Amino acid sequence: MTTIEHEDHEPAASPALSKGLSTLAALQLADGHWAGDYGGPLFLMPGLVIALELVGAPPSEQQRARMVEYLKHVQRADGGWGLHVEDRSTMFGTAFNYVALRLLGVPADDESAARARAWVRAEGGAQRVPTWGKAWLSVLGVYEWEGVNPLPPELWLLPRALPMHPSNFWCHTRAVFLPMSYLYGRRARGPETPLVRALREELYVTPYDRVDWEAARNDVHPLDVYSPHTKLFDALNVALDRYERRRPKALRERALSFVMDHIHHEDTSTSYLDIGPVSKALHLACVWFEDPTQPAVQRHLERVPDYLWDGRDGMKMQGYNGSQFWDLAFAMQAVLEHEPWDTDATAKAMLERAHGWLDDNQVKHDVPDRERYYRNATAGCFPFSTAEQAWPVTDCTAEGLKVALAMQGRVARPLGEARLAKAVDVLLYEQNDDGGWSEYERARGPRWLELFNAAEVFGDIMIGYSHVECTSACVQGLLAFSERYPTYRRAELRAAVRRGVEWLRAAQREDGSFYGVWAICFTYATWFGIEGLRAATSGAEDDRRIERAADFLLSHQRADGGWGESYRSCVDKRWVEHERSQPVQTAWALLGLAAAYEHLHPRLSATKRVTLRGALASGVAFLHETQTDDGWRADMVYGVFNKNCMINYDNYRYYFPVWALARAARLER
Repeated sequence: MTTIEHEDHEPAASPALSKGLSTLAALQLADGHWAGDYGGPLFLMPGLVIALELVGAPPSEQQRARMVEYLKHVQRADGGWGLHVEDRSTMFGTAFNYVALRLLGVPADDESAARARAWVRAEGGAQRVPTWGKAWLSVLGVYEWEGVNPLPPELWLLPRALPMHPSNFWCHTRAVFLPMSYLYGRRARGPETPLVRALREELYVTPYDRVDWEAARNDVHPLDVYSPHTKLFDALNVALDRYERRRPKALRERALSFVMDHIHHEDTSTSYLDIGPVSKALHLACVWFEDPTQPAVQRHLERVPDYLWDGRDGMKMQGYNGSQFWDLAFAMQAVLEHEPWDTDATAKAMLERAHGWLDDNQVKHDVPDRERYYRNATAGCFPFSTAEQAWPVTDCTAEGLKVALAMQGRVARPLGEARLAKAVDVLLYEQNDDGGWSEYERARGPRWLELFNAAEVFGDIMIGYSHVECTSACVQGLLAFSERYPTYRRAELRAAVRRGVEWLRAAQREDGSFYGVWAICFTYATWFGIEGLRAATSGAEDDRRIERAADFLLSHQRADGGWGESYRSCVDKRWVEHERSQPVQTAWALLGLAAAYEHLHPRLSATKRVTLRGALASGVAFLHETQTDDGWRADMVYGVFNKNCMINYDNYRYYFPVWALARAARLER
């Protein structure tokens, strides 16, 4: 890509901005937040459908119809499904969603089912699913536990000081291993129904009773493998298998009791929402196998709808119980960028309602007995979804902190210093030793734990790694707080910011870009990198870094004025063009370029100023041209997690373009 040169003229953003603000206002709910589609991963709903089948509480007839509609809508031309909606067909996606279709009442001779079954059988059969799929299919009874690498619950009884103790794992990894170890330890298995017997015949090339299950343990289809097993991990599995053959019964019972105690704590401390959709479905299965008559089963079923989204394309399971707070914090910043927002009745009303929701959803208390259950402090944090779910997220806390500070003096009941200081306390504690921030908790274990990544389909899941987006947000949030309250933990805060900026500098690539781990990809993270370095204003060296980052964004602007980056950038860790320019990624690039221009303007050459302003004008024109009556088009997913799985943030197409247009309009003044 070549940089686009333009005449020195002002970008005109106002018409599209007004329309975008009106759309955003129309989508805001009465309580102040924005609801949105957070689907995309295709391994989530099958696990829930299996769990509901086990407990005898299948989806309603209407839900079944909408779930089937969704699965057929996202089925690929070759008959398969991928790990996510934009992925090529994989064994995990195809076998898992075939099972879901059949459990939802789709007959084997249905055209969609027949094509999926043909794909599975042509690729060697369902024994080639990755470990998560093997475990779920074993619970259903269409795979054998002998074909699953050991997941012994006794690992939870190891001394906590050992690096290999599961409490040192990344929170989502330990949240999945916890219930899986219970199901594995019990060899939990649902009833053998006629449909289960039929699936045994349909999913395999070899007759079910002749499958070599032990050989299948490490048989994962190549299309599913993103993080291959290491030799050290395979050796550990051999050792654990020997233990499994001789395990003391009393120790197993003690371990199972320990695990269930932790499962119940997670359930009650999150109001049966749990940290995410995988653990939610697994916990439902666990409490049912423990005692199908206990109240926890019904409590779980009552919260299943929190994870379901009935969208344009059917009903799906979301990647969380929503992205409510995350969307709220960004939407508020988009509206706040619109100046003067307080003379715009629509914008003012939006912000006041949103601030009320923000106020209600700051987490007020730590979870009970948090140390016993491997939880960090939660009081003062802001969550990704709701305060009821209560898992702390660093960049949500930082973005919430920024918005709360910006609203002081603009609302009757602002969040005061005491409450905001608690958010700062969380951020200071969660900073990693390397100076950066991960999303939930500071890293607890050493990096070599990644050698024991058992998931196959994901990368970097064993500890809490530092990320550009999280680190930039935390640096910005801490600096904004210190500007308003300069005496609170002053020395610690300054040291944290200094270390965070040092980490950001080290994370910048030679070409000026930053790699993103929570959205696609370099466009997103490079915007965050610029904002983090700009907030710190550390001198000429950082100015050069900001200019290099801006040059990277300029180099990828297209002739139509937009930017478009494929999800393959996340997977391959290099820039991969999307076939079309994308409004959301264009908004990210514009926000980054506008921040760079505003910061560097006095020191830029006349030629560079013209180039940057021309790029901004072209990007704004692209957003004008692509705006619809319903925000901006949505023809790709925008988010990612664990390097390899894409996830949609539908609300991104409403507020990020508004934010970019508002910033461009502000620069005109």
